[in-house]
Formats: sequence, C-alpha cells, structure tokens
Amino acid sequence: MTGRDITYAKITDDILLPVENKPNKAWWIGFTVAALGALLWVVSVSYTFWTGIGAWGLNKTVGWAWDITDFVWWVGIGHAGTLISAVLLIFRQNWRNSINRSAEAMTIFAVICAATYVVAHMGRPWLAYWIFPLPNQFGSLWVNFNSPLVWDAFAISTYFTVSLVFWYCGLLPDIATVRDRATGMKQKVYKVLSFGWNGSVKTWQRFEIISLILAGISTPLVLSVHTIVSMDFATSVIPGWHTTIFPPYFVAGAIFSGFAMVQTLLLILRKVMNFEDYITMFHIEAMNKIIMITGSIVGIAYLTELFIAWYSGSEFEMYAFENRIAGPYAWAYWSMMTCNVISPQLFWFKKIRTSIPISWVLSIVVNIGMWFERFVIIVTSLHRDYLPSSWAMFYPTWTDVGIFVGSIGLFFTLFLLFLRFLPGIAIAEVKLLLKSSSLQHKTKLVKEGAFPEEQVAFFRESLEKYDSVTEQDIKELQK
Repeated sequence: MTGRDITYAKITDDILLPVENKPNKAWWIGFTVAALGALLWVVSVSYTFWTGIGAWGLNKTVGWAWDITDFVWWVGIGHAGTLISAVLLIFRQNWRNSINRSAEAMTIFAVICAATYVVAHMGRPWLAYWIFPLPNQFGSLWVNFNSPLVWDAFAISTYFTVSLVFWYCGLLPDIATVRDRATGMKQKVYKVLSFGWNGSVKTWQRFEIISLILAGISTPLVLSVHTIVSMDFATSVIPGWHTTIFPPYFVAGAIFSGFAMVQTLLLILRKVMNFEDYITMFHIEAMNKIIMITGSIVGIAYLTELFIAWYSGSEFEMYAFENRIAGPYAWAYWSMMTCNVISPQLFWFKKIRTSIPISWVLSIVVNIGMWFERFVIIVTSLHRDYLPSSWAMFYPTWTDVGIFVGSIGLFFTLFLLFLRFLPGIAIAEVKLLLKSSSLQHKTKLVKEGAFPEEQVAFFRESLEKYDSVTEQDIKELQK
C-alpha cells in the first residue's frame, strides 16, 4: 500500500468514493458501450431461441463450434477469482487483499456468461432442467451419469454456488460500512444486504472461520471444474480430443486466462477509480509472474500434444495435428501459439513486467490466444473426420458473433454495476495491511533504524518502478 497520511478513515473514504458519489464520465462511457453489447446479446440470443440453433454456422460435421468455444473460454476466465481468494487466503498471501474482491466478482459474472451458452446450445432451452436428475410429469426422468456433460452441470453449479457465497460473505463487513454511512432508502437497502452485521468480536471470529471453510471447499473446485470440462473432450474417441493431458492442461490454461482477465480489469479499475495506492505495481508484477508461469505450462502442454501424436503411431492422430499446423485453420493455430506461448515470455523482462500499458495489452493478447486455443481444439478436430466426403468448413454467422460479442458486453455491464453499488476493493482486508505492508509504515521503521542499510537500499530501489510513489517518498527512506 502506497501513499502518504494513510489512515483507516482515508482507506474507507477512498474505496467508497465511487459507491457514495455519482459515477464519473469514464464509468458512464464504459457502461454505455457495455450496455449496447448486452443489448446485442439479448437480440442474438432471442433470435436463436426463435429460429433454433440453425441460426448458427453449425453443420453435420462441425456440430460444436463457437458455442462450446465461448463456453469453455468463459469458464476458464472464472477460475482466477477463486484461486486468488481461496488458495492465496489459505497460504496467507496478503497481496491478495487488494484484488480479491474484483476477482471474485469477475468469477461470478464469467460463470453466468458461460451458463447462458449451456442453455442456448441445447436447442430446446425450455427443457434445460433435464440436465438435473429430477422426476418430471412424464415419469422418472434420469440423466446419464456416465456422461461428462452431466458432470459439467454439477461441477459448474457447485462452483458458482460456492463462489457466490464466498464473495458475498466477504462483502458483509463492507456492506455494513456503507450502511452505517448511508441515509434514507439507501441505508434501508444496505441494512437488509448486511444481514445484521454488527462488527463484534464474535462476528469477526465467525467471519474468519467461514472464510477458511469456504476457501477449503473452493480450492479443490479450482482443479475439478475445468478438469471435468476437459473430460467433455478427453472421454471421446475423436483424434485431437482423446488425450490424457487435457485435465491438467485445461486447468493451467484456465488459471492463465483468468489471471489475464483480472489484469485487464484491475488496470482499468485502478486508473478510473483512482486506486493506485491500493492496487500497486507489486500486485501487477505478481500477476504477470503467474501469467508467465502458467503460459509456460500451457506451452509445454502444446509441445507434449505434438510429441504424443507422433509417438502414438496413429495416422489419424498425426493427421489431426498436421491439419492444425498446416490445414485451412492454420492461421488460428499459429495465432494461438503466438499469443499463448510467445507473448507471456516477454514478462521475463522486468521493464515489460512493470510496464502498465504493455501489461494491459499483453493481458488482452493472452485472452485472445486462449479463445483461439478452444477454437482450435474444437473446430479443427471436427471439420475433417474419418470420411473425406464429409469434410466441411465452419463459418460463423452474425448470430454467432453477436452472442459472443454480446456476452462480453453483458459481462462488463454486470461488472460496472458491481463497481457502482459495492466496494471494488475489500476495505476490511486492506486495513489489515496498514500496520504491516504500507509504504507509510515501512518508512517509519526505516527512520527508526529497524532495517540494515542493504535492505533499505533494496527497498528504495524497488520503489522506483511504482507509478504511485513520488521522488519525495523515496528521499524519505534515507537513514
């Protein structure tokens, strides 16, 4: 945490400024663009429901295309929120405190966007409840428990429920803070939402316990959800899909794309909401390191796939990968390799890793690459099957494009509404850092001679990369 004269009251005032005041011009511009995208989503989905999924570019050979590509992409994006909140909480990583709230909200909204694809690509959305083992009026209707598609329904609904409860429980002390500062109808609304939070020692004790319990439940979900999504493909016999590396590879890719989206959102958030003192270069660099590591894991997985396709001796498996590399969709494969394997390696360079504009651009590049990865896995594995007479190309229609672009608009609409009515940073958790990890506190300790000269020099040098630290702040570190 950077900044001068930071007090507990100032932290509350700074973080609640967007909630208690009218939104600024940047928020309105972003919300208008996002709302137009959400409107496009409503139109595209409504047209799909009215005419059927024949409105999409699917054909007899490519029965899955943008619908499942977008679904897996959104589920992957939803992974970083739970990872930041749950796993880093268990390991007591305090750098999560400034970014976990927005990351958790991102998880909720990304899973909502993913769920819309599940319903839309059924063709008969009014029968969506058939994915659950519930008796209906026609007799006992049971799902096929051997199908990974059924596992998807259970895994994603469980993940969404636990993530929602985790997010909302973390919000309770901050909602109570807004309640205590509000008046009129606004106070009544936040009073209901705060569930009687009174800030007593017993309340905080229960808050800590439930946070750890939910973190413990959420941690295996991070691994299980995308593992089960990968089994939609891995349990089939289609060349390019039938591979045991998919579960760990999909999980690493999900964390990869999720952290990239968190980076995209937080870099905008800190600028528009003036949160530079709370979302610092330390957070940005830490997330870039995770993106670099998971990007490297994904790159190894790509190379392993190529090696196993050759080592298997299966002509069908080898052709599936030759077709990806040099077939009609080769442009998508090489876009995927460039965005996911090459671009994260730029973060080895400290100047790039600590550059906000470059970090923001690369975070978008990563998510573009991860979308291409899902497209390559799904479409290029299907469009040329065992019978050359049935080979076909997939071409998206305006409805395919509209639903995808519209889902992005829906996501940002929900995220911007969240920032308008709820704190984008966890106030209570950030306050814990004031007496331990703030620049203000460490400067005081330096002046008291609590650190050796070598440590002070290292600390002073590391602060030079912080855009929220002034030259005066650095000069004050002189012993």
